[in-house]
Amino acid sequence: MVLACPDKDVEISHRIEINFSPVKNCSESGIGKSTRIKHTSGMIGQVYANDQLDKYGLPIQTVIIKITQLNIYLQAMEKDEARKKMNTLGTQRIPFIFIIDFEMEKPRILTMQEAMEQELYFDIRNLQKLPDPGQIPFPLHWETLPVPFCIYQNGFDLVMQHIRHGNSYLLNLTYPTLVKTNYSLEQLFFISRAKYKLCLPGDFLVFSPETFIKISENQIFTFPMKGTIDASILDAAELLMNDPKEVSEHYTIVDLMRNDLSMVADRIVVNRFRYLEKIETALGGLFQTSSEIAGRLSRGWQERIGDILFELLPAGSVSGAPKKKTMEIIRAAEAGPRGFYTGVFGYFDGDSVDSAVMIRYIEHSGQQLIFRSGGGITGKSVSEKEYQELIDKVYVPVS
Repeated sequence: MVLACPDKDVEISHRIEINFSPVKNCSESGIGKSTRIKHTSGMIGQVYANDQLDKYGLPIQTVIIKITQLNIYLQAMEKDEARKKMNTLGTQRIPFIFIIDFEMEKPRILTMQEAMEQELYFDIRNLQKLPDPGQIPFPLHWETLPVPFCIYQNGFDLVMQHIRHGNSYLLNLTYPTLVKTNYSLEQLFFISRAKYKLCLPGDFLVFSPETFIKISENQIFTFPMKGTIDASILDAAELLMNDPKEVSEHYTIVDLMRNDLSMVADRIVVNRFRYLEKIETALGGLFQTSSEIAGRLSRGWQERIGDILFELLPAGSVSGAPKKKTMEIIRAAEAGPRGFYTGVFGYFDGDSVDSAVMIRYIEHSGQQLIFRSGGGITGKSVSEKEYQELIDKVYVPVS
């Protein structure tokens, strides 16, 4: 199947629209021969026939290629073009919002005037543009269908093979979960409680608890988050804080982020190590551990804000170490690009920066919703526990 593209100056997104039907295990829908779909832009996708499993291990009933046209201000730009625009705006101290995908292939940079004119909603600490949620249904209906465990196990085994061969020692492995809800993305945005929220209606929603970087008074801070447990488990906080795998993983990510900050700053220090936070969700509480790492930037950093951000990407907490090889393994294990999931977004106010990692992420797949989640894999990981952490992270943060 070959689709015609619109004019070159109009950005398009390529989306496989999938209708799902529940399956109990992989044996109900064996993976058969696949069909290749090529778009004239060069994108090649791999999908499976009806009643088979897609690349995520989810059952397919129908497959449709959908082309969507985006607003001119939300058009993607090349990485170098985005970097230069951020540097220019930073030099002129012009406030802007940045939205950068994981692969850094389609970043969006919008001045505040442009952002306010678009159908784009955000809540970054005290900076807000909120949607009209309309009549909110009550109660919230939230149903999930995670990827079958055998599919997760296949990806996990591939990652562990690379870890045993020394190609990676920490890798963030993610998979999608089908969610069914009576709320729209705008309504979920409105009721959710998170440090950072971003919504592109009809596309995706983020309610992230994780800060990427903050810059204030020539100081840069990062807050890697690693380690999650269901707070309802007996002695959950103690179990999380004393889990050897979680401790090892956190040491690794702190070391990685210290090295990352040293590429753009000096006087790197760990201000806080493995502090505990509790997040309330519609399904109960979660404990998570984070650390705070800081460094000093030279004066005039605003003129290099684009250089600084792209030097630090992708975020270490959602990729792994070493980054370059780990990124290759992620692409093989997850069988497709992440897009904006685990990218970053944030706000430059002319003098400081606040930003988030785009985790706790829901995206449209046709008429259905997919929640993307995952966790860090190390040599001490157990697949059943990592799979459960993936499931635990599929929530709406409401009290």
